[in-house]
Parts: sequence; C-alpha cells; structure tokens
Amino acid sequence: MERAAALRSEGCLTGEIESMAAAATTSLARSYSRILVASADSSFRERLMKGPAYVRALTEQAVGGAHALSKLAHFSCDNVLLDRNLPDLDCAEVAEIIRQRYPEIEIEFVDSKADESVAPEAETEPVSTNGLIAAAAEDARESDDHLSAFSAQSAETLPGMLGSSHVIQQLSRLARMVAPRDTTVLITGETGTGKELVAQAIHKLSPRAAHPFVVVNCAAIPEALFESELFGYSRGAFTGAVQSRLGRIHVAQGGTLFLDEIGELPLSMQAKLLRFLQNGEVQKLGSSEVGRVNVRVVCATNVSLLEHVQAKLFRQDLYYRLAIFPLAIPPLRDRVADIGVLSAYFLAQLSAENNVPCKYLTSAALSLLHRAYWEGNVRELQHAIERAFILSGNEAAVRPEHFRPFSGSGQLREV
Repeated sequence: MERAAALRSEGCLTGEIESMAAAATTSLARSYSRILVASADSSFRERLMKGPAYVRALTEQAVGGAHALSKLAHFSCDNVLLDRNLPDLDCAEVAEIIRQRYPEIEIEFVDSKADESVAPEAETEPVSTNGLIAAAAEDARESDDHLSAFSAQSAETLPGMLGSSHVIQQLSRLARMVAPRDTTVLITGETGTGKELVAQAIHKLSPRAAHPFVVVNCAAIPEALFESELFGYSRGAFTGAVQSRLGRIHVAQGGTLFLDEIGELPLSMQAKLLRFLQNGEVQKLGSSEVGRVNVRVVCATNVSLLEHVQAKLFRQDLYYRLAIFPLAIPPLRDRVADIGVLSAYFLAQLSAENNVPCKYLTSAALSLLHRAYWEGNVRELQHAIERAFILSGNEAAVRPEHFRPFSGSGQLREV
C-alpha cells in the first residue's frame, strides 16, 4: 500500500510538473501571440518560428529592415525578432525607429550567422498548434512568397545597396571579388545609378576599411586648381600659399581615393595621374621632393571613356590603367524588380525623419512605378517617392494619384 501511495504520489508529481511546463509554454506563447520575424535568411526564420515559444503565435515575416517597418504599418504585433545581419538597414537603427513608433512592442535581437544565437527550443519538436492560427500564419507566409528571391539573395548585396534583381546580384558578386585586392576599379553607369555607393561598398569590404575614403569630384574642380587639390602644394608655391597643404591623395593614405566623373579630368592632369597610378609617387606643387603613398584608386564615370579616347579627350594609356576591373551599374529600367524594395526603403526613411507611422505603396502605385522610364534612375525614384510622401498627407497608403500632379521633368515617363 505504501508503494502504491508512493507511485500515486510520483504520478501526481510528474503530472504536476508536466502541467506546469505546459502552462509555462502556453503563457510564453500567449505573451508573444503576434510576432514579426525580420531576417534575410528564410531557413533561419523558419527555425525560429518552430520553437515552442512561437509556434502558437500568429507570425509575419520580413526580409529586411525596410520591409519590417512596412509590415508594422499593417500588422499589430507584440514582439519583433530582429536579425543583426539585415541586408539593407542597420539593425540598431531599425530597432530605434520601432521603439519610437511602437513603444509597446518588445524587440529581440537574433543572429542568423551565429549558430548559438538560435535558442535550443527552436531545435525541439514543435508542440501541437491550433489549426486556425497555424493556417493564418501559413497564409501570412504565403503572401510574401514573391519576396523569396530577395530573401535568398540580398544577404550578398553590397553594403548600402538594395536589390534582388539578377543584374544587381551579379554586380555585388563581382564587387565582392575585387574588394579585398588593391586593383584599380572603374565604375560606369548613368547619372543616379549609385556609383559612389558601389565605391563606398568596395572600400568597406576591403582591408582598407579603417582608413579614409576620400572623394574627388573631377567635374567640380577648376583646371587651374586641380594639381594643387590632388597633389597638394608647398609653402610659397604660388601667391597666397602661406603654408604647405596636403593634397587629396595624401589625405587618403592607407585608404581609398574615389575619383568621381573621371571623364572630366583635364588633359593636363592625366599624365601626372598616370605616373601616380604606375608607381605611387606624389610630388607637391612647388616642391622638388617626391614622396610615395599607399592608396587604392576607384574611379567612376557616366560617359564612355573609349569615346573620349577616340575624340582625343582622354589618354588611351590612362584608360587602360583605370579600367583594369570595370564594373557597370545597370539603369533602374533594367532592374525593375528592385523598385519595390527601394521604394519601401525610401518611405521608411521619410517616415522616420518626419516622425509618422511607416507609409506603404498600394499595388496600383507600385505598378505605376514599374511602368515608368526612370531616366534619372534611383535618384529620380527617390525624389518621386518624396513628392508622393508629401502629397499623401496623413494617409498611410501612397496611391497612384500622389505621383501624377507633376509635369515636365517631374512627370513619370512610362516605357
């Protein structure tokens, strides 16, 4: 009888422990009944949502920071799981925007690149779920299937750039291959495509990232001042030179020198730039001393340098020295698939700057943007989004009519 009593007692205790565990799991699931998971890694998102703490929850998925902010405009949630490795925005900036907009939402940082960041519970068998809630969560996941390509590829997109299109992914792959080297890179593309962003990304991905990134706009410097700006000058080199000054090349020591609009470089300077590229030697204006610097050069142009060579406006030997590794950025009309994520990012930025809930594009508005020509590329899209943001007033939705009140240069030109 004592043994039977002990067994009954043990059975009661086991049952009590199981009940307590079940209650704790249910309580945790209830506390996070609506969850947004933001990560570019689809398998990582799925593993997180299979954990017993979240399996009973109604979940939404976002593939980046801008997408998460857009989701929150329509999805009222209790908790956001924010990947530290977002492909578009800095996770800390996204978290700060969420805290300002939605102070009631709890934010948890996770790390898709660190195995230990995935809680052990995510590896366990999921507990049984309510059929209706599970179906609703599955419907929510299916609604984002059109973003699966972005989810799979954006992790490799260059820092500071957005896009899931094949051409952008190819550009990103090539830029990542050349970034660790000191090879001179020539970036070509129409105005507004983001040539400087690519140059900055190459610098950030290189061993020189901790050193300066110095920009020289060749079209903005008068020819008479170009040599002193680029190479510096010694005291007394010319009237008004009361003290020596370092040139932009010296300032970039150890880092990257970005020569923007290199096609506008005066012929008189091209031979000196070529000498610097060949042996790293720099001679200040008004000085007989020749010094050496360790600088990586990245150039950009929106004109055809080969046509300039044929027109005798650009040295052929300098062209071949600059174009060791050419990177061509496609115009926006050749990467229509990226318009949606770019627009969402710009809207999220504007919403944060103006302290309003994150706005979103209607499907009709997005369709309109897809049909536009975008002669000014990403910069023109950004300005169009800003105008529409203003015209939408207090509305959360940005509609086609918010893009149409302009004419002339501000008119959307359909293909």
